[in-house]
Amino acid sequence: MTDFSLEDRGDGNFALSGNMSFDTAEKILQASEGPFEDHTRIEVDLSGVKQSDSAGLALLLEWVTWANHTVREIRFSGMPDRVMAIAKTTEVDGLLTRGERWAGFIEAPEIL
Repeated sequence: MTDFSLEDRGDGNFALSGNMSFDTAEKILQASEGPFEDHTRIEVDLSGVKQSDSAGLALLLEWVTWANHTVREIRFSGMPDRVMAIAKTTEVDGLLTRGERWAGFIEAPEIL
């Protein structure tokens, strides 16, 4: 029985549900490696996460680091309150948006 589900919704959109904790963080990271490789822009919906802890925060920071090193963008939506509270307490909340390297980027219109 798995304690989490990483659903590929297509076009770089993923949904994580279940537990994002010490027991699952490494498994989630391994499960994301293949699917994430196929995209340059990734959004992970975390609204289905029921239980989280500091290992969940470490997972998100690992994804941000990976995105920055591989020239990808990663964004998180539906951030669990507990993860955000831990991030603020440890003063790393600003790092959670570091994977949004193209945030606010507007593509130039195509020139004919």
